[in-house]
Amino acid sequence: MTGLEAITFDFGNTLVPFPAAPMADVLRLTAERAGSRAGFRADDFARIWNEERLRQFDQEVPAGHEADMDVRLVRVLARLRGCAAPGTGERWDDAVAVGFSEPSEVAAILELYAAAFVATTPVPPEIGPMLERLARSYKVGILSNWPLALAIDRYLEAAGWSRHLRAVVVSHRVGFIKPRLEIFEAAACELGLASSPAILHVGDDLGADVMGAQRAGWRAAWVRIKPEDSPLPTAPPAPDALPDLVVDSVLDLEAAIGQRGGAPTP
Repeated sequence: MTGLEAITFDFGNTLVPFPAAPMADVLRLTAERAGSRAGFRADDFARIWNEERLRQFDQEVPAGHEADMDVRLVRVLARLRGCAAPGTGERWDDAVAVGFSEPSEVAAILELYAAAFVATTPVPPEIGPMLERLARSYKVGILSNWPLALAIDRYLEAAGWSRHLRAVVVSHRVGFIKPRLEIFEAAACELGLASSPAILHVGDDLGADVMGAQRAGWRAAWVRIKPEDSPLPTAPPAPDALPDLVVDSVLDLEAAIGQRGGAPTP
């Protein structure tokens, strides 16, 4: 790993594990709190939310776009208030859907979601010290596919990790998901570097993380082990992906790149 200047980390299942149960709890809490404010049943909110999530995955992800949560919420509220959902294979008319809610209501419910996300997602205690050590020698950033950037922002603040990061690049803000080149270029720009092997990206998804990074001209480390029941989506299989490093856990990365006590070994 000579010449390394920056390291970016995937968020879900790389820095933070996401088994199925806590993710379901986030939606349940959001549905209960939003429903009590707006006068609809939490079960209806959760059911329609999951239906619209799948619709977004079918329509947006193949084009390399994120299943943005703010767009999803507008559609959920529209359906809860009597707007008919599109037929199979058809797309939403979002200009119509947006008329069933106010921007302030949408923002408030997204804040509820972010609060539930932080409250139900434990902070792995070893990650903060690792980021602090790495930040002494490298530019460190987050490069994540995630449909609500606000949730990651709130989590990083609550965990105390933000002060170690030079960049936080999330697909919700960029408009494209890994492995699209655009999101890697956005991260390189935020780090103040040109895309090159001087940047190492670390992630659990061979298709999104490893193939995406290497197509951008970066180096890539694959985190091999993650929760088997995780509901987080993954990119299409990439059997020919050849990561520069393979580690069982992100906590093995420092040893793999020769990092000891905040300074690379000679």
